[in-house]
Amino acid sequence: MPGPAEIQVPGPWRHSGVSANGIRLHTVECGQGPLVVLLHGFPEFWWSWRHQLPALADAGFRAVAIDLRGYGESDKPPRGYDLWTLAGDVAGLIRALGERRAVVVGHGWGGLIGWTLATLHSRLVSSLVVIGAAHPRALRRAMWADVRGQGRACGHVVGFQVPLLPERSLRADAGQRVERIMRDRSGVDWARTPEFTEVVRRNRSAMLVPGVAHSALEYYRWALRSQLRADGRRFARELSRTIDTPVLQLHGGQDPYVLEPTARRSRRWASRLEYQVLPACGHYLHQEAPEATTALITRFLKG
Repeated sequence: MPGPAEIQVPGPWRHSGVSANGIRLHTVECGQGPLVVLLHGFPEFWWSWRHQLPALADAGFRAVAIDLRGYGESDKPPRGYDLWTLAGDVAGLIRALGERRAVVVGHGWGGLIGWTLATLHSRLVSSLVVIGAAHPRALRRAMWADVRGQGRACGHVVGFQVPLLPERSLRADAGQRVERIMRDRSGVDWARTPEFTEVVRRNRSAMLVPGVAHSALEYYRWALRSQLRADGRRFARELSRTIDTPVLQLHGGQDPYVLEPTARRSRRWASRLEYQVLPACGHYLHQEAPEATTALITRFLKG
């Protein structure tokens, strides 16, 4: 069964653990300077930021990638997979790292957490970079208003609500479904490269770590079920505020999962937003086009 060796990939970084918000988070750190926190998406782990960690360190930043709650070597408690708590994890992490503020960079689910953190804990976020993710309100509206478009693109979320079977499907055949998910969401060119093969191998292995499949699916279960509950309505009201934090939103022109028109509507909730599309990329543009993505992030942070 996969364990620490698969998650603690060696490189020009330091592995550690940080206690925050009542759990222990696995952190991977590189460089010194202003803090940049990197939040991965599904079905990944901290290693998706392998390109950005040393590049941001070289640019004069303290880059810290984490395994989100329930992933990799971070704790996998039975609950807490709602955006309220997940944003609290990152807020606690920033304080535990000894910083008053941080740049937050999030992809996919990490991007949703970033939007939430910048709204609920605005004093902790100096700037926000969102990759392959729409604002939670924009995504929520698009799923209901554009059923044949964004609703269909997120149709798998309904299947994830069933108990036990989705967990089994993610672990079956050594994580074969992880490969299908990533291939379906990637740009055509990247999915043909040797690097994609290595990325898939590592993420399949990471999904087999005990507890990860269930934890990863709990994110989606809260996202759908909460829309019918009081806590979901309260969350939507809280996220209706427009943030003044500087935001860089990067999106892949070939992203079939979070559609580009959905992502573009996020502007409504950010007064200082720069929006960039990388036409040849799918959902994983920080891995598909790492040099271009990192250059855009660095320019934004230094500007």
